Amino acid sequence: MPLSIGLSVSPQDPRWLELAREAERVGVDSVWVPEFWAYDAFTPLAAIAARTTRVRLATGIAQLGARTPAMLAMSAMSLQHISGGRFILGIGTSGPQVMEGWHGVGFSRPVRRTRETIEIIRMVTRGERLSYSGEVYTLPLPGGEGAAIRSRAEPAPVPIYIAALGPANLALTGELADGWVGNSFLVESSAAFFGPLGTAAESAGRSLADLDLVVAVSAELTDDIEAAGRRHAAGYAFTFGAMGSRASNFYNNAFARQGFGEDVAEVQRLWAAGDREAAAARVPVEIGLGTNLIGPPEVVRERLRAYRDCGVTTLRVTPVASDLRESIAVLGTLVDLAKDVNGSAVP
Repeated sequence: MPLSIGLSVSPQDPRWLELAREAERVGVDSVWVPEFWAYDAFTPLAAIAARTTRVRLATGIAQLGARTPAMLAMSAMSLQHISGGRFILGIGTSGPQVMEGWHGVGFSRPVRRTRETIEIIRMVTRGERLSYSGEVYTLPLPGGEGAAIRSRAEPAPVPIYIAALGPANLALTGELADGWVGNSFLVESSAAFFGPLGTAAESAGRSLADLDLVVAVSAELTDDIEAAGRRHAAGYAFTFGAMGSRASNFYNNAFARQGFGEDVAEVQRLWAAGDREAAAARVPVEIGLGTNLIGPPEVVRERLRAYRDCGVTTLRVTPVASDLRESIAVLGTLVDLAKDVNGSAVP
């Protein structure tokens, strides 16, 4: 499968809209907008849709529980209509810190919630009357005055990608989704992700090749590989120390399955103890280098080849650059390097 280059862009960047428009011009295949506790993912994509004509547009990712499944379906169908069929709905459960602290929604049964949300969204987008009896959602609400309603919008199938790190959610992705949204990913241990994905896909009567396998990376074109790798590694201290509790940190668990269990546990301990400088220094540089595209073009080309050869089909790139012009140059270089890699034979 060929490797495509996508762009991750956030409205927190004052250049975000021009960056998205220019990314299409240089050949980027998709634009992804994140959602955490700043801006929502859908509104910026509508603005990008109005200023582009070709690129795919994706939420990366919309948080489950922040909206009802029907509301997710409505937003997805709106963007599918506005964009002329270019929209991808990327969804994920986030974590208890965000869902319970920010949205006030209990974080429970995340895998089951994901399954039922997908089933409901597909009913709505197919134009079916919404009558659903699940373990998390029951529609219409029992004992109330609600009726089973069919959307008045035209049916509009929407590709659904799932952000998944744990084995159970990876298996659900392999079974149901059109694509996987991944991070905390190293090519050298890709089997930790692609194993559960592929096994579940085959059990569902399809294969891993039926999924768009999307991995998030930052890209920094530089000759000082070691220093850049160290900076990117240090950034993971917040992820390991603050993006979850001691009992529940999906990112730490993902890296532990890839052989970094002792490292992430120590980073988490140092962070919790308040020594953030030591926590940043303790992150192995191999994590910074292995999860990003760092180096001069010839080094990055070989890394792109490794991603393609292990099965990744889309890289969702955050360019590391000093200004808009340099960001576009980074993206253009990656697009050209990916074309070069795709033109060569897979070993």
